[in-house]
Amino acid sequence: MMPRAELLRDVVADLRMAASFVTILPVASSKSAADGAIARSTWALPVAGLMVGLAGALVYKVSSRFGLTPNLAALLTLATTALITGALHEDGLADTADGLGGGRTRERKLEIMRDSRIGTYGVCALILSFGLRWSALAAIANPWAVALALCAAHTAARAGVPALMSLVPPARTDGLSASAGSPPGRSVAIAFAVGTLALALALGPGKALVSLILLSLAGLMLARLAIRQIGGQTGDILGTFEQTGEILILLVAASFRMGG
Repeated sequence: MMPRAELLRDVVADLRMAASFVTILPVASSKSAADGAIARSTWALPVAGLMVGLAGALVYKVSSRFGLTPNLAALLTLATTALITGALHEDGLADTADGLGGGRTRERKLEIMRDSRIGTYGVCALILSFGLRWSALAAIANPWAVALALCAAHTAARAGVPALMSLVPPARTDGLSASAGSPPGRSVAIAFAVGTLALALALGPGKALVSLILLSLAGLMLARLAIRQIGGQTGDILGTFEQTGEILILLVAASFRMGG
C-alpha cells in the first residue's frame, strides 16, 4: 500500500499537471509528462475546472456588487474564464468547426485543424458559444445561482474528457492527445464521479440527471462525428466537448431557473 505522504504528493502533482493543461497559471507539475503521467492525471481535470468556475463566480459577484447589470457581469465573467484558460477550449472549438466544416478529406480536415488561422466556421462557432453562455448567465442573474451554475459547468464539462480519450482513439500519431495516451479506468471513474457530484450539489438531482443525459448524448455524437471524419479524437475535439458541455449545463441551469 502506498504511504500516505507519497499518495498526497501524487495527488498534488496530478492536480498541478491538470491545472497546467487547462489554465495559464504557473503550476507546472513536478512529475514528468512521460510514461502515461498525463493520462493518469486526467482524473483531476474536473477539479481544475472547478477552480476556473470559482474564479468566474467571483468576478460575477464583484461585478454585481458594483451595480453592473447581469449582461455586463456575465460578459466580464466569460472574459475572465477565457483569460484563465488561455481560451484553450475556445480555440479547440474553432479549429474543430473549421476542420470538420471546411475540409473535404480526412487529411485536409486535420491540416485545417492544426492551422492557427481561424475561418468562417470557427468564427460562427465562437459567436454561438459565447452568445449562448452569456445569455444563459444573464438569464440566471442571481449571483449565488450563477456561481453554482458556473462551478457545475466547468467541473462537469471536463469530467467527461477522460472517458472520451479512453473510448475514442487518437486521430494522429503525434500531437498532445496521442502523446498523452489513454487514461486508465480509475482516472475515468474518478473524473466522472467528481463531475456527477458537482452537478448534483450545484443544480440538484433533477437538473443533474438532465445535464448528464445531454452530456452523454453530446459526447456520443461528437465521438461518432470525429471517428467518421478524421478517424478519432484530437486535442481540438476534446476542447469542443468541453465547450459543448459548458453550454449545455448553463442552458439547463438557465431554463430550469426561468421555469421556477
